[in-house]
Amino acid sequence: MGETMIPYRRPVRFAWWWGRRAYTLFVVRELTSVFVGAYAVLLLLLVRRLGQGREAYDAYLHFLTTPQMTIFHLVALAGALYHSVTWFALAPKAMAVRVGERRIPEPVITAAAYAVWVVASVGVAWIVLRG
Repeated sequence: MGETMIPYRRPVRFAWWWGRRAYTLFVVRELTSVFVGAYAVLLLLLVRRLGQGREAYDAYLHFLTTPQMTIFHLVALAGALYHSVTWFALAPKAMAVRVGERRIPEPVITAAAYAVWVVASVGVAWIVLRG
């Protein structure tokens, strides 16, 4: 009397995304955000060490120049570049930009995103390299 029906749930493998290229690229893109977040934490720690005085700041700079951190910086850079490029490819699909009744073509939106990226990068490089 009163037997409860349990709905069937198909088991999902841990690496479900390995089966299809599109899923793999999606998961890799999402995982790159971990490196971007970790790099943000490194920058926050840099600001904290700066507030703790010259010795703490110098020690942290030395830590950032270790071979392990150099490898991390390169991996984080590759992750940030991959994340950015794939986001720029997705941006026109995520938002429809209209001028009046006319929709802006996807390549124009993508090109605008890259243009802003280049201008921002040049601005940051100018600030950093001018001494």
